[in-house]
Amino acid sequence: MTHTWKIALGTAALTAIAIGIVVVRQGDALFGGTAGAIPNPAMMAMPVPVTNVVKKTIPIALEYSARTESLRNVALQAKVSGYIQEQHVADGTDVKEGDLLYTIDPRDFQATLDQAKAQARRNVAALEYARSNLDRGSTLAQSGYLAKDTLDQRSSTARQAEATLAMDQAAIRTAELNLSYTQIRAPFSGRLGRNQAPVGTLISANGAPLNTLVQLDPIYVTFNPSETDLAAIEKARAAGKVTADVLLPGETQPRFSGELTFIDNAVDRSTGTIVARATIRNADRSLLPGQYVRVRLHIGTEPDALMVPEAALGSSQLGKYVYIVGEGNKADQRLVSTGVSHEGLIAIRKGISEGDRVINGNLQKIGPGALVRPLP
Repeated sequence: MTHTWKIALGTAALTAIAIGIVVVRQGDALFGGTAGAIPNPAMMAMPVPVTNVVKKTIPIALEYSARTESLRNVALQAKVSGYIQEQHVADGTDVKEGDLLYTIDPRDFQATLDQAKAQARRNVAALEYARSNLDRGSTLAQSGYLAKDTLDQRSSTARQAEATLAMDQAAIRTAELNLSYTQIRAPFSGRLGRNQAPVGTLISANGAPLNTLVQLDPIYVTFNPSETDLAAIEKARAAGKVTADVLLPGETQPRFSGELTFIDNAVDRSTGTIVARATIRNADRSLLPGQYVRVRLHIGTEPDALMVPEAALGSSQLGKYVYIVGEGNKADQRLVSTGVSHEGLIAIRKGISEGDRVINGNLQKIGPGALVRPLP
């Protein structure tokens, strides 16, 4: 029994000591002590960068995946047979229209031309004699010293000589053409491909190609807008030129531009898209046929769009949202409907007003109703 009373007294003493400590602690707080001070609410506010909603006119653009195509891509073939004598331009070289690319051994064709010219000179002499003989016969026939049949023979000989000379002149032109075909020139400005007929190769007329030539400037960009976008694109075309920018993979700013030049005349039933094409300037020839790119069509402008930094936009299961500095510097979450992006800003079509202050940083550290301290 005595032992039980000792335990009870010990417990009471410890309780009294603890109460005393609490009283002392509270006393420190009441009399200006810092050990149990209640934190200042201003010190608990999360500092956040804030920006005002910007109202501006922005371009309306539609963006699609696309592929580049050359305006012209031809196989260089010979029109005459012979041995390749010389390749004047290295593989992969940019050439201009009319540049000499290949020479076929011209000696056979030069000999044929010389023969045709010699034949023509001989027949010119024959024609001159026939005409002179006809003139003399006409004089003798008028005097009655030459029979009418003989005069007709001389006239026929002269006409035959004229026809023979005409044939010679045609043969000369044919020989000159064949000789010119021994020089294969660029039909347009472009880039040469890989050589397929080394020097010394015997080629035949209209046989295997010697090389390929593609036009690179300008270049086509082909894409497939959906039928739902077709009305907006056609409306923009009716209002004037529709400009198109091309972005390479990984780029955010376009380096190439041109205009929409073609829309097909039927929608693909299986995909609900239509083939469209833009012609793009490619002065540095860095775009090559077959590349995957993105094309951006500018179809108009949107005035007085409410813009916020893209960094201010958050996403949750409920959708896109932004935080607004509300009453009492508390974060007010607003679900928003977004529009197009432009120069690091994104249009907000619904959910905010022009005078709102938008939080554009530390979004992961705040929540709805959180106390914030706006930074300039």
